[in-house]
Amino acid sequence: MKKLAITLMLSLGLVVGAQAGDAASGKKLSGACAACHSQDGNSAAPSFPKIAGLGEVYLLKQLKEFKSGARSNPIMAGQVAALNESQLADLAAYFASQTRSIGYAAKDKVALGEKTYRGGNRATGVPACLACHGAQGRGIAAAGFPALGGQHGAYVKAQLVAFQEDKRTNDASKVMRDIAGRMSNKEIDAVSAYIQGLH
Repeated sequence: MKKLAITLMLSLGLVVGAQAGDAASGKKLSGACAACHSQDGNSAAPSFPKIAGLGEVYLLKQLKEFKSGARSNPIMAGQVAALNESQLADLAAYFASQTRSIGYAAKDKVALGEKTYRGGNRATGVPACLACHGAQGRGIAAAGFPALGGQHGAYVKAQLVAFQEDKRTNDASKVMRDIAGRMSNKEIDAVSAYIQGLH
């Protein structure tokens, strides 16, 4: 809990220096993003994340880290390579302003998924996901904690596994790597499915 509080304070400190983008300008730049994420950020393919409504601070951080290489993804690195900081901020503002579509949770995974999301697992030290991502999965935009509700379950699962296996490393103070590392594969599968229908 102390580690989470410190991370939250650090995240809030980063918000002060964050550049606010212009959503209208971002919309003009978003054409290339539509191929994977759709024009409004609600991707149809479960392998591509829904970026609509993720939160401006979180989106800008990810875009900057794709550009710097702090978050590894060859496709995204190519997409942002020619964009400057102002353009990245504009894209973040545009997609953050869009409304996320909601999916459905697999019925056989709801019970464990809800239990993990809302209560964590005390025995293994897994905190409740809602502590940072909210009861309805809306996140804490100002702190840079992304909205998860309605996100493709397959994408959430892929990211949790990447954190678990130390393949995604751009989480502040290793918070997500620590959490995912304590989760069982069954918990990851269930909470990912639950998040898809969360709203």
